[in-house]
Amino acid sequence: QVQLVESGGGLVQPGGSLRLTCAAAGIRLAIYAMGWHRQVPGKQREMVAVSDIGRNFNYADSVKGRFTISRGRDMKTVYLQMNNLKPEDTAVYYCYVTDRLKTYWGNGTLVTVSS
Repeated sequence: QVQLVESGGGLVQPGGSLRLTCAAAGIRLAIYAMGWHRQVPGKQREMVAVSDIGRNFNYADSVKGRFTISRGRDMKTVYLQMNNLKPEDTAVYYCYVTDRLKTYWGNGTLVTVSS
């Protein structure tokens, strides 16, 4: 059974930083991609950042230059370093991992950017 455990969310002031961590357990097939989406209540979930099997990184335009995605040595952990956070970054952040068969999602971690 695949499990994704997220951590690192919380309350931060505008301009501050947070680091999200997601550890995947129970993955048996090769991982094609790991990444992060976010969702604000009443809006669609949107892609934030993704790291694919070719070690390519893609970011939403709204976070380029502020957020950095990276993978752990075991390639089953993904991090999201978020700098210069803005109130519009407030959302529930969801980690996901994709293998040959399907995509798995974490339960989400809340990030609140407010003074």
